[in-house]
Amino acid sequence: MSRLIFFQFALLIEAIVIVALYQVFSDFECRQTDLFLLCRGIRLGMVMGLCLAAGFALLLFFQPALRSDLVERASTGNVASRRWAVVHIAGLALIAAPTMALSQGQLVEFALLFLSALAVGGLAALIGAALWLMPASGWRDLFKEHARLLLPTMAIALLIPTLAWAISLAWNWFEILQLATFYSVAIMLAILGNDVFVNLDLETIGIVEFYVEVAESCSGIEGLALTTAFMAIYALMMKDELRLGRFWLLVWPAALVFSFILNVVRISVLILIGAFVSPELAVNGFHSFAGWLSFTLLALLILTIVNVLPGLSKTPKATRATAIAPLTEDKAAAFIVPFLAFMLSGLFVHTFSQTPEVWYGIQVAAMTMALWFFRKPVLALARDLDLVAVGAGVAVGIGWIVTAKPAAPYASLAEFGALALTLWIVLRVIGTAILVPVVEELFFRGYLFSLIDDGSHLRRALAITVTSVGFAALHSRPLAAALAGVIFALVLLRRGRVFDAIIAHAVANALIAAAALITGQWSLI
Repeated sequence: MSRLIFFQFALLIEAIVIVALYQVFSDFECRQTDLFLLCRGIRLGMVMGLCLAAGFALLLFFQPALRSDLVERASTGNVASRRWAVVHIAGLALIAAPTMALSQGQLVEFALLFLSALAVGGLAALIGAALWLMPASGWRDLFKEHARLLLPTMAIALLIPTLAWAISLAWNWFEILQLATFYSVAIMLAILGNDVFVNLDLETIGIVEFYVEVAESCSGIEGLALTTAFMAIYALMMKDELRLGRFWLLVWPAALVFSFILNVVRISVLILIGAFVSPELAVNGFHSFAGWLSFTLLALLILTIVNVLPGLSKTPKATRATAIAPLTEDKAAAFIVPFLAFMLSGLFVHTFSQTPEVWYGIQVAAMTMALWFFRKPVLALARDLDLVAVGAGVAVGIGWIVTAKPAAPYASLAEFGALALTLWIVLRVIGTAILVPVVEELFFRGYLFSLIDDGSHLRRALAITVTSVGFAALHSRPLAAALAGVIFALVLLRRGRVFDAIIAHAVANALIAAAALITGQWSLI
């Protein structure tokens, strides 16, 4: 189970990074080249791969028999699987290489080379990940065993982006939806007291001096298609648990209406951000992630409604509550989910703000909720205080402080009043000195380290290296962070206790937070 959770978590993080590379940090668009159809085809293929992975993950979540079978088949790694890991990593490198090596103009100039790298890299990453988890024979046997469930789920998942793309090509035929979207956005902006400019001929809408040209994906058609496909997959997986008639007659129409509303809100907020906050944030931040954020919100809302409202499920509510209770005691999930909450909440605040440090409280709330949900396995790690771990934390903290270069304080904090600044400081110190050490050590030294380390010198050295490098990647000073990661790993190995690494990390961060509080240099953290 731990190996499976690791793969799902890793693929999610990789998908987020790839989206960020090509949606946030790159302005490349298919229309800039003469290879429009090839470019859109590759983009469609990558989206299909993501949808296939997401559909399979949903299937594993809702089908315990399939999950148990997969866990049993993928429980052990071998030399061949590690070779496929290299293929997977090489594929990721090939995907990222063009944006790292070529300028924006060169991406257009060498479009064929660029798109070929994306296509080959995407295939290598997908195939490498699948065969890293389990050999081809295992996938073949798994498919034979569960073909009646896997085949239709795969078909629907692969059809989601194809259907959305095909429908989006028919944009000009959906005049009613076009008018409804445009005028709904105009009404929403007008209600908020804005003078709205609408030009249907140019498919443009805006306020003040910020106008947006609505592309096919902004019509709302893709959202309706994605919502319908998601509900079809969910209904297929839960056909024995759901009252399907009520599900399609009640939940589906409501979900379509809410999808349309979310699309109107998304476009309205995009325009408001561009007009009154920052055009760069609107175009390069919010625009890139808002669609997926709204779809995720809608999917979670659908799942919540189905599980909360009476009459939609055949299973009594008390029975369902009992069935999910063991998740709160899953040690692997307890080591991973809080870190995932920390990362995703950070992505959220960076998406919606150019001063993400102001909204640190959101990350504090996300970490707190995740740790509270898994409090039983986390609290079970507590042991007696180790003075060596405390000393290691003091050394790391002092080293971090004395090697830091002077930096200007956050300009965004100057606008805070006394009460707001005090609250921010309290949340920052709590997050830095308590929550972050627990969350990061649970994942890096608790989960990832144990996943790699098998007791041999080679694997132990690899575990120290990988966890320290991964830890360093999260910090603005990677060399100092990597050294700290090595020290925390050695503290872990001294007595084999994750709690010791947490204490060392917490002591170090507490010292750094104290220095930041005294000097006002919050960039120390």
